[in-house]
Amino acid sequence: MAPRAYWKGYLKLSLVSCPIALYPATSEREKIRFNQINKETGNRIRYRKVDAETDKDVAAEDIVKGYQVGKGEYIEVEPEELEAVALESQHTLDIDQFVPSSEIDELYLSTPYYIVPDGQVGVQAFAVIREAIRQEGMVGLAKVVFTSREHVMALQPRDNGLLGITLRYPYEVRKPADYFDDIPDEKIPKDMIELAKHIVDTKRGHFAPEKFEDHYENALKQLIRRKQSGKPIEREEKREPAKVINLMDALRRSVEGERGAGRRKGSQHRTAAHPRRAAGRRSARTRARKAG
Repeated sequence: MAPRAYWKGYLKLSLVSCPIALYPATSEREKIRFNQINKETGNRIRYRKVDAETDKDVAAEDIVKGYQVGKGEYIEVEPEELEAVALESQHTLDIDQFVPSSEIDELYLSTPYYIVPDGQVGVQAFAVIREAIRQEGMVGLAKVVFTSREHVMALQPRDNGLLGITLRYPYEVRKPADYFDDIPDEKIPKDMIELAKHIVDTKRGHFAPEKFEDHYENALKQLIRRKQSGKPIEREEKREPAKVINLMDALRRSVEGERGAGRRKGSQHRTAAHPRRAAGRRSARTRARKAG
């Protein structure tokens, strides 16, 4: 079954527009989730909505949104009043600016979506907008409304579709200076930097997300399987990291450890790469012993 679209509307570039559908580009549905249950009965826990002061149940039709302006003082806002807020981009993803991708700070990137044509009617218009953005090498900025909230979205071509990433507003991004300004400037000896750079160099590679492994998720699955089969759960003892007092000593040990790991990998690679040759040498030695 095809996934359900998160949002449908129109993609608009000046006077060119086409119907589109947005789909979340990421999902956490496959992750293990736990429910809260009553240990005595094994039943699910249900939460009730109650008045914080009277402790009485509140009917759904009596619940409204409220903005706190003081202690125990709220301004009530009805759903009809929220709907009356004028938002021009409620059903349109209108591209109004193009910027270089290098100018978008990663701190502002929020949630990714796949954008595709909705039906065959606007496929050509969609392709025109996509290729214009691709050939200009820019990122389109547009506004869109999800669940009554307006978002700025960065658009860029991806395969035959578009990737849209919602951007955070400046008031949502904390200032780095509030966290980094108290870090003192250290005068680092050159030999320490050289050793650290060597460690970095030995760990150099390429971004390969298919090799990422969620060890905690795998451990949870194994725990659940053991519980289902009635096997005991044994808690592994925590291994404390080796305590190294001297930073230079820690760097040297790290370099030695990486070199040793590199030699082991190289040895395994050579053995795996030439199994016939290794087997041939063993056969030759066996024949020589028999002849002797």
